[in-house]
Amino acid sequence: MSALLDVILPVFLVIGAGYLAVWRGLFADSAVDGLMKFTQGFAIPCLLFRAIATLDLGAEFTWPILASFYVGAASGFLLGVLGARFFGRGWEDAVAIGFCGLFSNTVLLGLPIAERAFGAESLRFNYAIIAIHAPFCYLLGVTAMELVRAKQTTLVGLGRKVGNAMFHNSLVIGIGLGFVVNLTGISLPKVLDDALQMMIRAALPAALFGLGGILYRYKPEGDLRLIGLVCLASLVVHPAVTLGLGLLFGLGPEALRAAVITGAMAPGVNAYIFANIYGAARRTAASGVLIGTALSILSIWLWLLILP
Repeated sequence: MSALLDVILPVFLVIGAGYLAVWRGLFADSAVDGLMKFTQGFAIPCLLFRAIATLDLGAEFTWPILASFYVGAASGFLLGVLGARFFGRGWEDAVAIGFCGLFSNTVLLGLPIAERAFGAESLRFNYAIIAIHAPFCYLLGVTAMELVRAKQTTLVGLGRKVGNAMFHNSLVIGIGLGFVVNLTGISLPKVLDDALQMMIRAALPAALFGLGGILYRYKPEGDLRLIGLVCLASLVVHPAVTLGLGLLFGLGPEALRAAVITGAMAPGVNAYIFANIYGAARRTAASGVLIGTALSILSIWLWLLILP
């Protein structure tokens, strides 16, 4: 119970405050867009840039933790696609639903919960996972969607669409620049590092509040079976596969906790954005993000109890 009260509820109280503020008209809906633009376009890229720039790539960026997490993510995607087809949805809807089981909220939820649960030092494993999260998910999701939408798409055209999805994403740009600094050994000037840390301190609290405002827009509607499928894929299957593989690969306790808890996060807002871009399964994606985020209060608590 202490994990629920001390680790999880403070994070969701900030999200709830944002939801309540927009619901009661205390915070304008347009202001939510501005807040999320600041956090996702500037503050969080600064956080990821600095984290990757200072990450010990040889120590944390290892194949067992990445394989454990991303095989789990791919399992959530596969379950979403096949489950949607079983329930009679077309291939485009199936891929969009699969993307909801694939794209977990590794940053806005994963980082603050992991920091509160295991300490700031343990986040180095989260950053190793996050470093390739968007590229992996967009590569898999966009490729699958483009293949089912246009079977005659050329490899060049497909590569262009995948590249546009990834490299117009400010988070990916921040991560990429972090790798450049890390691999070249450039030392950040103190004045620049101090400025980055000011931006970083504002990133997660503001993003959580803004996430609450975003969730207010998503009304729970759509096929309950498919919404349940999304929640099953993201909250149960992904972390369960990650846990099993992490134990098989002999991950240490810190790396295992980071991988499983990050995998246990609800679908991120990008899951709805993906569905909206392609006009596929939008109601299911929106409801999956909203209901999955609410259910994750309990599911994350259970995973924290299960972990060694």
